[in-house]
Amino acid sequence: MEQQFQGSREEPRPTERGTAAIDRGAELLVRVLESDEPVALADLAAASGIPKSTASRLLSALERQGLITQDGLRGRLRPGPAILRVAARSLLERSVTELAGPSLDALGELTGETVNLAVPAPQGVEHLAQVESRHFLGAGQWLGRTVDYHCTAVGKIFMAFGRAPLPAAPPSAMTARTITSPSRLRDELATVRAESFAAAVDELEIGLAAIAAPVTGAGGEVVAALSISGPTIRMTDARIAQLRPILIDEARALSDRLGDPPSPIAQGADAA
Repeated sequence: MEQQFQGSREEPRPTERGTAAIDRGAELLVRVLESDEPVALADLAAASGIPKSTASRLLSALERQGLITQDGLRGRLRPGPAILRVAARSLLERSVTELAGPSLDALGELTGETVNLAVPAPQGVEHLAQVESRHFLGAGQWLGRTVDYHCTAVGKIFMAFGRAPLPAAPPSAMTARTITSPSRLRDELATVRAESFAAAVDELEIGLAAIAAPVTGAGGEVVAALSISGPTIRMTDARIAQLRPILIDEARALSDRLGDPPSPIAQGADAA
C-alpha cells in the first residue's frame, strides 16, 4: 500500500537543519512543481534519494507554508495555495499590462499628463506601466516605486474595494493634507466606492495631484487601477472634473477587455 504523506501533523526534527535540509526541501518542491500530475511521497523520496521519513518531515514544512498541498485521501502532492497565488498574480499582471496598452496610450494622448497602471501589493501600491507626460514639469517616474495606500488615488481605490486593508492605527501624515483620521478616511473610501473614482491632491507630496479609477477582472474584483497625475498648477479642480469621465471610461474599457461586467463589485471594505 502506498505510504500516505502525513502533512502538517508531524513537526520537523532537529536533525534536519542547515543547508542540507534546505537543499533537500528545495529539491522536493521543484519536483512537485515540475510534475504534470500530483505525485506520491514514495515516488518523490525515491527520485530524490531521500529516506521516506526525512522526505515526509521536509514536505510537512513545505505544506505548513502553503507551498504544497495534499490531493485527496491518498496524499499525493501538488502545488499549494501560496505557489498558486504567486502564479495567478504573475499571469494576471502580465495580462492586465498587455491589455492596458490602448487605454494608457489614449489617456496619454488625451491628457498630456503622466498615466499609470497600478496593482495592489503587500507593501503598498506597485506601478506596472507608465506613459510619460508631454510636459517638462511632470509627475516623475513611478515604475519600480511602491507608495502607501492611504495618501494616493490608486491606493484609495484598492482600499475602497477591499484589495488593501484599512490602517489599524491612524496612518502617517505625508503632508498637512494627508488624511490621517480613520473616520474621515472611511467616509472618503465610501465615496470612492460609490463613484468608482478617487483623487489625492497634495496628500502624498505638496504640488502633486492624482486621480484614479478601478479596473475589474473577469470575476468582478478590482484587479488594478488607472491613474492620471501631474502638478497641481495644471491639475486644478476644473481640470480634474474634465479628466474624470475620460479616465473612468478608459478604466471601464480595460475592464471590458479583461472580460468583466461593467460595474466593479465592492469587496466589503465597510467591514474593515
